[in-house]
Amino acid sequence: MLRRPAALVLCLAAAAPAALVRIEVAERSDVRAGKSFGSAGPYERIVGRAYFAVDPKLPANQIICDVDKAPRNESGLVEFSADLYVLKPRDPARGNGAALLEISNRGNKGMLGMFNRATGTRLPVGPEHFGDGFLLERGYMLVWIGWQFDVPRTPDALRLYPAVAPGISGVVRAEFVPDRKIHSHSLADRDHVPYPAINADDPALSLTVRDRTDGPRRTIPRGQWRIVEGTHVAMEAGFEPGKIYEVVYRAQDPALVGLGPTAVRDTISFLKYGGGSATTILSDHRRYIKRAYGFGVSQSGRFLRTFLYYGFNGDEKARKVFDGLLVHVAGAGRGSFNHRFAQPSRDGHPFLNTFYPTDIFPFTDVEQADPEAGLTDGLLARTEKAGLAPKIFYTNSSYEYWGRSASLIHTTVDGEKDAALPATTRIYLFAGSQHGPASFPPARGQMRNLPNSNPFTWSMRALLEAMDRWVKDGQEPPPSQYPKLADAQLVAVPALRFPKIPGVDVAARIQKAYRVDYGPDFRTLGVVTIEPPKVGKPFPTLVPQVDADGNETSGIRLPEVVVPLGTFTGWNLRTAEIGAPDELYSMAGSFIPFARTKSERLQRKDPRPSIEERCRGREDYLAKVEAAARGLAASGYLLEQDVAALVRRVGEEWDWVAKLKE
Repeated sequence: MLRRPAALVLCLAAAAPAALVRIEVAERSDVRAGKSFGSAGPYERIVGRAYFAVDPKLPANQIICDVDKAPRNESGLVEFSADLYVLKPRDPARGNGAALLEISNRGNKGMLGMFNRATGTRLPVGPEHFGDGFLLERGYMLVWIGWQFDVPRTPDALRLYPAVAPGISGVVRAEFVPDRKIHSHSLADRDHVPYPAINADDPALSLTVRDRTDGPRRTIPRGQWRIVEGTHVAMEAGFEPGKIYEVVYRAQDPALVGLGPTAVRDTISFLKYGGGSATTILSDHRRYIKRAYGFGVSQSGRFLRTFLYYGFNGDEKARKVFDGLLVHVAGAGRGSFNHRFAQPSRDGHPFLNTFYPTDIFPFTDVEQADPEAGLTDGLLARTEKAGLAPKIFYTNSSYEYWGRSASLIHTTVDGEKDAALPATTRIYLFAGSQHGPASFPPARGQMRNLPNSNPFTWSMRALLEAMDRWVKDGQEPPPSQYPKLADAQLVAVPALRFPKIPGVDVAARIQKAYRVDYGPDFRTLGVVTIEPPKVGKPFPTLVPQVDADGNETSGIRLPEVVVPLGTFTGWNLRTAEIGAPDELYSMAGSFIPFARTKSERLQRKDPRPSIEERCRGREDYLAKVEAAARGLAASGYLLEQDVAALVRRVGEEWDWVAKLKE
């Protein structure tokens, strides 16, 4: 039900200029028809567009790449805007005093799915979009702001509308790996919006192909391919599956991609500190919002690591923005979020989007020296120097150790020792898990093994609660849980003690982070002049050790891993059908079921004890699962209220495994 006229324009006081200068409201409506969510009461939905203006002369804004080259308004400010979406208690006094901002992943909304166990949350309206109401019942103000300018052109995607640097040209690299034979591909990453080529007929443009990320490039003659409409590359002979193709071209008028983290910064700053004396649709919350948390998954988690690195956690008045960050499945990565001609969608997979500025030094929060590159730096170096470091949870699945170089966030650069953690940082590995749990029951698809459906995200609810207690009350969160060299739990792949399971090939080629050179001005000015970059030595990347079943021995071990029905890994392999069958399948782990009976195990020559050798039946199994779940709850890694639901889910897995055919 609409409770306010649409298309309201709400401005901050002109006498007190702020980075967020106005909000245009397209919709203000009740959530779930005015349903009350616990003590927080009814929620309302605010949908609109936020408008910003930043002073390029302020130190806080000089970290934005090319801000000095953007057009300015009559007041000398750089203007831009972003889509805004808010779910908030109708009465802000009934909220819990905390704003939770999700860094949107490619324009989507995911935290209702993560924390509320909801489905289909791009445009949350119906009951299924709000799940069990977890976040709302706890009184959080939920915020999304567009930060990415090149998100796919899909309805309801949140996007940034940035300023550009007119007249500037530069080099752009487009890489893609087909999973089937195709004849055309966008110059952008997957379905995102590309930088158009300036001159599609330029004979100097190059297209190469290679078989491996670290393999030699073979140049495809210029006459065999063409640029179509400035945005696609086409080849009559076709692009083959499982090959890495790379186009290097020139573009112009780059978007100021660094205005994305600026929009996030200034939105939270406004909610916490206000921006003027005028009464606006959200200004009443500055009396109630005392804490702000940032949450990001995958690309969005890497965004938050980049946000910290550049120093965006201080606003224009050097005030702390986020009090706590939940950085999920980001591994050791940062990303293309604040340099010239950056493509924010480009990530860094074992066999896709390689050598983009994602897995680049530094990796740890604390400063380290890399003698090989002659650099000394730390992810929090700028933020801690300014006294603006938030409390941080880094949570990773097992996949991030295989496919996102996660070990680098807690080892020394040489991979020989465990690195120190700041008092404000905790690191958690979810043992035996993949980038995001596979749907259940899992389907093999184009993977060699069944994907991994270990539902580790149940623990994220407990960790959010722990973060809030840590910030609000100073209560220490559960201890870090991750593999350490000192405990012999973190090893190189050749030292992995994985069992020899018939028909199962262990991944041998994992994602690596390299020392890369994008040109002399990249680290200081954010300007890439060398594409593809010069590639130096890789950093040592390590993986969690496993037990005799192949299950990991460190991290937060959910009942599926403590009382397993099979082996849960953070890696899976591509099938021959899509090419490169010895390469990791991006973002996937494996579930390799145990034999059901001893005779079945002996027939298969499987070294892992069968299910019947481990427990006396379903009831005995679920009793062990419940005990494991209650142990996690007692330690703070699971909510007591979630134990029963998790046990039910594991019961479904028992039933499914019991019906699997050999």
